Amino acid sequence: MRNEPSAAAVLALTPDNRVTIARQYRPGPDAILSELPGGFIEPHEDPATAAERELLEETGYKGDLELAGSCWDDAGSTARRWAFVARNCVRVADQDLDEMEFVDVEHLTLEEFRQVVRDGLMTDVELAYRALDHLGLL
Repeated sequence: MRNEPSAAAVLALTPDNRVTIARQYRPGPDAILSELPGGFIEPHEDPATAAERELLEETGYKGDLELAGSCWDDAGSTARRWAFVARNCVRVADQDLDEMEFVDVEHLTLEEFRQVVRDGLMTDVELAYRALDHLGLL
């Protein structure tokens, strides 16, 4: 068993229903990948608070947050992964990235986003499916 921190990620929708994604280099696959904005939940932090914080830090966006569900990271881990949807997201601040983060913010139509998920060109695929299911868009 691995005792690991839990994480939260957000499918963030702008008022015109475009998905706000983070694109950044990931060393494992040695590629730039699309990701739902998100990150680790701090000790004693509520998953929703972490999701809002990570969305704001990585993208500068904020919206109306809803829980879409959660899942275990894998069978050997104590970590849970929390999926959220944020509607009506607007940019309210500049990005506030850690020194090791280099995030490009992009906006995709829902169909473009679904295709990125289907093609496996992103991380957080299971959380993206949870969020799309919550929205009735699968």
